Amino acid sequence: MARPQSDPMLTARFTAPAVPKTLVHRPELLRRLTAGVRGPLTLINGPAGSGKTVLTAHWAAAGRRAPRPPVWLTVEPDDAPGVFWAYVLEALHRGGVEIPAAVGRPTRAEGVTQSFLVRLAAGLAESAQPVVLVLDQFDTAQPPAMTEGLDFVLRHAAGGLRIVLTSRTDSLLPLHRYRAAGEIAEIRHADLRFTHADAEALLGEHRLDLSPDGIRLLMQRTEGWAAGVRLCALAMQRSPDPEAFVRQFAADRTTIADYLLGEVLDAQPPDTQDLLLRVCVTDRVHPDLADALTGRDDAARTLAGLARDNAFLEQVDASAWYRLHPLFAEVLRAHLRQRHPGLEQQLHGRAARWLAGTGRLTEAVVQGAAAGDWPFAAGQLVDALAIGRLFTGLEAEQLNRAFAPLPAETEGAAPALVGAAARLVVQDLPGYEEAVRRADSHLGPGSGPAARVSRSFLGVLAGRATGDPAATERAAADAERVLGELPAPLVGAHPEIRALLLAALGAVRLGAGRLDGAHSALTAAVEACGEPGTRPGTEPGPAPDTASGAASGTELAALYPPLCDALGSLALTELMRGRLRQAVAHARASLAVAEQSALPPERRSGTGHLVLAGVALEQDDLPAARSHLDLATATAAAGPRPEPAVAVAAAVIGARIAAAEGDGEVALAVLTRPWPAGTAPAGAWAADELAVAASAAHLARGDAAAALRALDTVPSGRPEHALARARALMAAGRAEPAARELAALPADDGLTLPVRVGACLLRARITAADGDTAEAHRRLAEAVELARPEELRRPFAEGGPWVRRSLREATRPVPPPGSPAGRERGPVSRTGSQAEGPPPVVEALSARETDVLRQAARMLSTEEIAAELYVSANTVKTHLKSIYRKLGVTRRSDAVHRAQDLGLL
Repeated sequence: MARPQSDPMLTARFTAPAVPKTLVHRPELLRRLTAGVRGPLTLINGPAGSGKTVLTAHWAAAGRRAPRPPVWLTVEPDDAPGVFWAYVLEALHRGGVEIPAAVGRPTRAEGVTQSFLVRLAAGLAESAQPVVLVLDQFDTAQPPAMTEGLDFVLRHAAGGLRIVLTSRTDSLLPLHRYRAAGEIAEIRHADLRFTHADAEALLGEHRLDLSPDGIRLLMQRTEGWAAGVRLCALAMQRSPDPEAFVRQFAADRTTIADYLLGEVLDAQPPDTQDLLLRVCVTDRVHPDLADALTGRDDAARTLAGLARDNAFLEQVDASAWYRLHPLFAEVLRAHLRQRHPGLEQQLHGRAARWLAGTGRLTEAVVQGAAAGDWPFAAGQLVDALAIGRLFTGLEAEQLNRAFAPLPAETEGAAPALVGAAARLVVQDLPGYEEAVRRADSHLGPGSGPAARVSRSFLGVLAGRATGDPAATERAAADAERVLGELPAPLVGAHPEIRALLLAALGAVRLGAGRLDGAHSALTAAVEACGEPGTRPGTEPGPAPDTASGAASGTELAALYPPLCDALGSLALTELMRGRLRQAVAHARASLAVAEQSALPPERRSGTGHLVLAGVALEQDDLPAARSHLDLATATAAAGPRPEPAVAVAAAVIGARIAAAEGDGEVALAVLTRPWPAGTAPAGAWAADELAVAASAAHLARGDAAAALRALDTVPSGRPEHALARARALMAAGRAEPAARELAALPADDGLTLPVRVGACLLRARITAADGDTAEAHRRLAEAVELARPEELRRPFAEGGPWVRRSLREATRPVPPPGSPAGRERGPVSRTGSQAEGPPPVVEALSARETDVLRQAARMLSTEEIAAELYVSANTVKTHLKSIYRKLGVTRRSDAVHRAQDLGLL
């Protein structure tokens, strides 16, 4: 049969393309296609190369056909309506569909009569079985007359016709009506994108074995674009190192460029091509920005049309912004450089100023840097008080990458400050010093407060990096003073500045052993971060970074790292003060923030697990302590260089665990092993902490003389040092000097809990040696009472055999008062003195009450007892009230002591 213009029919248009040998099976999409043809219309819509035709051809050839094999027709761009309908009739005929002769044939290429459409719809309605007609590439020919006629036939065929359309664009068919009636199935670009599993399967078909990281990178570059993945696979087959190809391939130098230029760019009119080449310099584009780059005013219409046509440009969520596919953008940029040399840098400059004018700070800075306008780019960052974003937040890597080419000799305070920050980020301290000297040469009393705050801010971070407490304190005071000169909304818009300042100040104070000062700074740092998990976000798309003080997603992301850092340091501070419950709470919060914010391994600190190891050690749970220490070590190995205080704590906790496990040699080895280059902790506090730990390790080995020598090499006035020296003297049999060391300790409120408990235990031992058993037991009871709230057990274990023996004697069962031994001795208190006491019990304890009391003696909380016994906390409270009544006491500690006196435990 000939078409109306008398040209012969092209047989190829009636045949579905052959399914590729390297086919990726996509059963879910095939299932959706099969389900879709039960209704009148199925639309498969996506950009060039997204796999629309391949999917449909696979479905047609795979036997998923109901009720009869589909009829295939490829639509050509120059098909006039009459030609189109002639081909439709021929396709139906070749598919075995019987059309009544009365339908007739189109006689003119320009169109068909309404009568013809009526007869065709009626003929299809009389068909015994519905006809499935695949119209491939329907977007290439959509004159209104054609789509209106197709809609008419489809709606009036009474179920006798079902259409599958593949297209790059949305058809002119009234899709909204079909959607409202539930008569359309749609497979869109998002559905057609390859998943990681699809990409892995395709690579397997090409006999390529790519690592998971390689596949992830391939998917990131192609965004699941089927043709892109296939073209990359073909190129990798020819590459000697497929893994390296994925890391290094440039889209503009592969067949991908030919495909995109030929199928997408060249298919657009000249004005649209010009727009695409100009907007490719930005990651995202707004119609107004596009107009600023082109000098025209047609961007809104053009961008909307390109997105509608799936021309590798898509709308960002429901905003007015658009983004190009990254591979297409890369190809366009290369084409721009070739077609218009020198224009790219000018476009970056225009984009930078437009973005700055609309309050989009980060994008403006990146565009300014790309334009090589360093004073503008750096000035934007400094003037907006955003220099902290080089150190934290989602944009840190992007901003540092933008400023990497910044020439060192660039004039001006802002470029020098940003250059110094970039050096500090990578811990290049000599480079930082050189850059900051250049900044100082430009700064003076007349400089703006934002620049002066930035300088002081860098001074604080540098002081932390070098472990210089004095310089850090001075810079922090300067920064706090100058911050008061800035508008409150501007300061509020960048809370990361104060959070980073305070976290650094607290870490430096902690490294100097100033626990109270560290606690105040770190608590303030946590407060400066607010509640980042609960702050409201902003609208989709690139939000403006304004000085309004409104929280944004960017701001929240910038607060997570300093919050995690401050919580970890605060946990370590509380551990050193002996506030174990607070230490656990802060450590767990730090770990939770790291998980919630998905911080990468290289940004995570092992401090949280280290603190949990220290708490478990103090509570004498050695398996848990060892487990958390291993986690801390593994995290630290992948993360940043540990702070001095963290490094010292890790060595001390590791040594104490080894000593507790009975290996004093390993404990000493942990403390004396060489520090990695640049990580050796400095300062009197660090040296004394290590000396105190070494002294304890020597005592664990029974070498009191070596313990004293370890302390004498580092003279110190710290209470911890005095207590350690007293222990060593006592172990050497020198009780009087040991007592003098203890007498020199400050009042209790100036001591940490571990020192207070340790001093009580040592005083008890000294008084016992002097024969004052009652005073020794009183001191022992005082130590127990001090340790009970924090469940501090390790000092008792480290106190030696005398402490353990005395604790057993203090809780020895008391004979009933009526027995001979009881009449002879009388009631015995916990201190060993005779006293008149209450009757043994009012009523015998039940088995469950005894279980509760045993757990209470372990210093567990109500909730922990409930968890141990698998009952509710209210049940535990009820049992405790009954225990108090039966033992004639009013407090938990008295109940435990009373039960111990009576031999009930």
